[in-house]
Amino acid sequence: MTRVTIIGGGPAGLSAALFAAKNGLDVVVFDTDKTWMHKAHLFNYPGIGSIDGSAFLETARQQAEDFGAERHQGVEVTAIESADDGFAVTAGDDTHEADYLVLATGASRDLAESLGCAFSEDDTVDVDVTMETSVADAYATGAMVRAEEWQAVISAGDGAAAALNILTKEKGDHYHDFDTPDTAADVFGDLRDDEV
Repeated sequence: MTRVTIIGGGPAGLSAALFAAKNGLDVVVFDTDKTWMHKAHLFNYPGIGSIDGSAFLETARQQAEDFGAERHQGVEVTAIESADDGFAVTAGDDTHEADYLVLATGASRDLAESLGCAFSEDDTVDVDVTMETSVADAYATGAMVRAEEWQAVISAGDGAAAALNILTKEKGDHYHDFDTPDTAADVFGDLRDDEV
């Protein structure tokens, strides 16, 4: 199965995890829980009238887990290397292999730099429209790629774009994740069956 490793558990990382796991990819998320969301209150996120940032994270974490994402809370990734067929990610005492990598570490760009990703003149990670970096199959999202636009909703969109473009590479054509009322019953029924 295709392995996607996501580093960072804020809106970008959790959005990438949700979209990738929901569509059948094997997803692992490493989250040090140092996101700025714990200092936020969202009034500007479409569909949400008002929510504390920490409460938002709990909901987003649960969504990702409900679709099968494996989360490692409080585990820091200390190294990433390109491997023969993907990436070797060192976290804690373990090394994990990944076919795809999504960097969602906020304004911390150290891992992207150590991986050899190209940077823009404003010291952000350079990505194309699919959120892919100069390193094939490595994506960067959120504050890593934006000098000033550090909004949760923008970061979540970046994470979703990265996941959808990974899905496009894996499944062909331009992959869409668009649910309708008739498919919602199938999705939620499957989730309920998994919980029984």
